[in-house]
Amino acid sequence: MSVHSLKRVVLGVAVALGAAAVSAAQPPASPKVAPLDGPAVAGVCLLSREAIVAHAKVGVAASARLNQLAQQAQAEVDAQRKPVDADVQKLRAQAASLKPDDRMKQEQALAVRMQQVQQLNTQRSREIEITREKATGRIAELAQPVIANVYKNKGCGLLLDRNAVLGGNMSNDLTAAVVQGLDASVTTISFERESLPANGGQRSP
Repeated sequence: MSVHSLKRVVLGVAVALGAAAVSAAQPPASPKVAPLDGPAVAGVCLLSREAIVAHAKVGVAASARLNQLAQQAQAEVDAQRKPVDADVQKLRAQAASLKPDDRMKQEQALAVRMQQVQQLNTQRSREIEITREKATGRIAELAQPVIANVYKNKGCGLLLDRNAVLGGNMSNDLTAAVVQGLDASVTTISFERESLPANGGQRSP
């Protein structure tokens, strides 16, 4: 057994023992609360748009694409930050041998460069967020006719957000049927990162 494998085993045992100790120290669990059940309400249906985006194939593909774009953006920021960090370390090592005026000038120059890195990071973060919003909006548009079709076929007269329901009979939840219908019509969408002016990611008034 390697050292790393041994560490994992020891850590697993420690976690298990710790969990057992906490469990033993805790008072007995309170009785389970009876579920809020009842008859299905005719015409009242439920839907979770978040679950549609999370589980439909097009949503999964969009999430993977967003992660890819976010990694590319982070790599760009890191590439600009690394030389600045290196120069900061170099200045720290030479600070004692520099004249105060020279040290101040270099510090000011580095501060400007670091601010540029921070602005780029803010801009790329905002661009990724806008890209996510637009991708989610496109998926919502693609899902709308599927929702309407399932809604009609189920004989619904009222559609509620499933996440806002505290309890009750959930048999009229349309989410799974909408995911299935959306998967049958589209599995992916193509998009690139949205671009903003190079002003720190802030929109002009």
